[in-house]
Amino acid sequence: MNRRHILTSALVAGVAAQVAAPALAAPKRRISQIVARDGTRLHHRDFGAGPKTLVFTASWALDSRMWDYQVAHFAALGYRCIAWDRRGHGRSDVTSAGWDMDTLADDLAAVLEQLDLRDVILVGHSMGGAETIRYLARHGAARVRKAALIAPVGPFLLQAGDNPYGAPRSVFEGVWAQYAADFPKWAYENQAAFFTPQTSRPLQEQLTRQLLEVPAPVAIAAQKALITADLRGDLSKIGRPVLILHGDKDASAPLAATGARFAAGIRGAELKVYPGAPHGIWVTHLAQVNRDLEAFFGG
Repeated sequence: MNRRHILTSALVAGVAAQVAAPALAAPKRRISQIVARDGTRLHHRDFGAGPKTLVFTASWALDSRMWDYQVAHFAALGYRCIAWDRRGHGRSDVTSAGWDMDTLADDLAAVLEQLDLRDVILVGHSMGGAETIRYLARHGAARVRKAALIAPVGPFLLQAGDNPYGAPRSVFEGVWAQYAADFPKWAYENQAAFFTPQTSRPLQEQLTRQLLEVPAPVAIAAQKALITADLRGDLSKIGRPVLILHGDKDASAPLAATGARFAAGIRGAELKVYPGAPHGIWVTHLAQVNRDLEAFFGG
């Protein structure tokens, strides 16, 4: 047999072997950029390569970097960790449009759909928790296995005849006026209450600087979307296991008006209250949060 015949036979045998061999699982899809329905480009970080996937949605005025300590922990345990920047935050496009909870939930849907993610666990802090709930109510849970809400804000923060847990709109308008006049002053005046006295000064400064990278108009628009959203009707639609972690010293989202209301409205939700924990619970109580999340993810 000449060399040409040898090469041809080897090629045919190789193709036949590939056809006969069991199909390998397709690798998890990784793309460089996600595009929302209105064309807004959404930045995301994709770290780790485990068979289970976590999707992290950030707090109001923070971005995917806030999750660094969770991503490092869970990637080391074999999870694929995806953290994304809300529109107007981090490296995502800054836009004056799309500041309503439906559009923000649609942005989360774009993350899951364009990365072709399935059987994921959603993790949201503060505003990210509200977006997670609206996503599940609006898009369903076909792609989701579980959801963890850390110090979630909602389900409805405006005072109304049927909502004694809310505050008058004038209270929030006063805060928005402070953002518009001197956002850095507001941020530093409220920094201490977000953390604990034991939180290192460099970590506090790092997260405050990250917050101030968000343009003031975006901060105002995003918080208006959060404050005016009524998620109470969404809670009965959540058909997946939900864990809620909340501190009883949370000045930004008081437990009785927020986390406890989510727990009361979501069937089967588990609420774990952290004594003495503030709104920045995911870093101030890092080890405990990671342990509780790990137990929930593996259950």
